[in-house]
Order: sequence, then C-alpha cells, then structure tokens
Amino acid sequence: MEEKTTKKIIEALLIVSEGGLSESDLKKAVPDADARDISQGIQALKDEYTSSERSFNIAEIAGRYCIVTQPEFMPWISNLYQKEVDRITGPSLETLAIIAYKQPVTRAEVESVRGVNVGGVIKTLLDKELIRVRGRKDVIGRPLVYGTTEKFLEIFGLNSLEDLPILRDFSEEDLEYGKPQEQVIVEEAEREPQPADQVPEIKETQNETEKAE
Repeated sequence: MEEKTTKKIIEALLIVSEGGLSESDLKKAVPDADARDISQGIQALKDEYTSSERSFNIAEIAGRYCIVTQPEFMPWISNLYQKEVDRITGPSLETLAIIAYKQPVTRAEVESVRGVNVGGVIKTLLDKELIRVRGRKDVIGRPLVYGTTEKFLEIFGLNSLEDLPILRDFSEEDLEYGKPQEQVIVEEAEREPQPADQVPEIKETQNETEKAE
C-alpha cells in the first residue's frame, strides 16, 4: 500500500474515532499496513499539520493516537461547548502528584509527605477516577496502596507515566499551606462500581515510574 494512501486512511480513522486509536487498532483496521507503515503515516500527518499551521495536530495520549486542537483555540471552543466541570484544588493536586510519582503508595506514606490527613482527599480522587486501589502492601496491617488511572493520563495529556516531569524532592515550600489554591478543570465521568473484595496483594517494590533528579 502506498504511503500516501495509508496516511489518508489513518487520518480518516482518527477523525471518526471518539476516544483515539492505539497502534493495534490501526493495524487491525488497515491489515495491509505494518507497524512501520502506521508510524510513518502518523508522522507524515504530524509534519503536514505543523508545516501548514493547522489548528489541530496528532497527539499520543494514554497509548492512543488522537487528533487534538491547539491550546490557543480553547477560548472559542469553550464558547461553543459549555460543559459542566468539576475542579481539583491545591491539596488534591499535591496528593495526586505524590501518588503519581511514588506509586504504588499507601495513605500513610502520602500523609508523611504532606503532613496532614488525606483520607478525604483520597476519597475525592477515587470518586473522580484519577486514582485507583492497586492492591495491598505486604507489611503489618496490609494497607491499601494507590496508583493513578488511565483517566489521569488523559486529563493531563500524558501518553504514559514516563512523560511526567522530572521529579525533585518534595519540600514544605512545595505545599500550598496558606496559599491561594490553584484549580484544575476535570470533566466528570460516570464511575463503574468495582467489587471491594477483588483487591490483589502486591509486594513492596520500588516505583518503576519514580524519577531521580
């Protein structure tokens, strides 16, 4: 299959997809193209959109390719699509950041960094499906450990946890005690109930996604 044809097919598939398409999705839809053809087609589209200064481009978010608009056009898009939004305040963002970098992490470990009780904050993040229970730590009491979700990657525009900024040590100055609280807009999504008794046990291991300075 010619590269030009593959590029057009990929473009059409991405336009009609609602939540983006993974490489395996594209290979399934275009059986005559291999992984190299798919990669070259996507890169050709990116280059074309960039060189022609289009208002959109292709991004890879949570393992899926999506056509996304450029950030500078958001004011006009917001005028057209009025959506009810929920907001995450400073304390929730701090807790989410700690979980993202330190996962899998227990509530007590998060509290040791923040210096305050985070039970309510963790519940809020669970309700918003930004974090999930990943199992239990193999220590006395077997506390629950938490990690981020695919929705977390989607909200923050990340393809994987490897795309998180370089981690530096948290200090008291990083926390928002007594400071005006920034807010991040998060679209609400319906949460699917999860059986409470289906919690896998995991061993304490070093977080593979934690980054050193």
